[in-house]
Amino acid sequence: MLCCSPSALSRFIYLRNLSHSASLRLSKPLSSLSQRTLFFSPSRISSSPSRHLRGVSFLSPVSSSSAAPPVCCRFASEMAGNSSQATQTVHDFTVKDARGNDVNLGTYKGKVLLIVNVASQCGLTNSNYTELTALYEKYKDKGLEILAFPCNQFGAQEPGSNEQILEFACTRFKAEYPIFDKVDVNGDNAAPIYKFLKSSKGGLFGESIKWNFSKFLVDKEGHVVDRYAPTTSPLSIEKDVKKLLGLN
Repeated sequence: MLCCSPSALSRFIYLRNLSHSASLRLSKPLSSLSQRTLFFSPSRISSSPSRHLRGVSFLSPVSSSSAAPPVCCRFASEMAGNSSQATQTVHDFTVKDARGNDVNLGTYKGKVLLIVNVASQCGLTNSNYTELTALYEKYKDKGLEILAFPCNQFGAQEPGSNEQILEFACTRFKAEYPIFDKVDVNGDNAAPIYKFLKSSKGGLFGESIKWNFSKFLVDKEGHVVDRYAPTTSPLSIEKDVKKLLGLN
């Protein structure tokens, strides 16, 4: 039979109670820790009651193939993805002109762009085409380009062929700015350039284009600066165009 002195037995009982108490104190926060596990090591408790906090040790979590990646790694990955998206500009896209030829929008570097989805049979057609022509005539030599993309998604108000659309805009409204291939601006088949524009500047009621003659203003570096509703007249945003042109 193993005998203990009264002082040794008293110390043993004290350490056992201290270990149990510390374990209870540590059990509550464990559920809130997802990336690190706390381990209590009774063997490292000091024999001095005033130094018992040394009994808590923080050990590295046990590795597991199914464990979630550390928060810092996920954060770095998300930041890298956001950085990639943030550095993309309008100049990175290639579109089709009305005759089916590829147009690299990088050719417009150094230009301020006003990108508009147009239609020939809309109630907004006359006022928008008239003011777009006036705005272009006034600032085309100062660095403004207007890029018109016909779209038939709103009330089927752009039903004609590319040739018919060109004839309409150029003959009736003297449009000298480029008019591109007819595109979808919403839905799964939306043109990549419009997916980018919408993700860069959401509208008042979400990203989707709401009607004909929605407008996006793009700076000389290809960044989307502003978005305007279909009912916003082109001449009403002249001050914003002048600011980007450096004419204020």
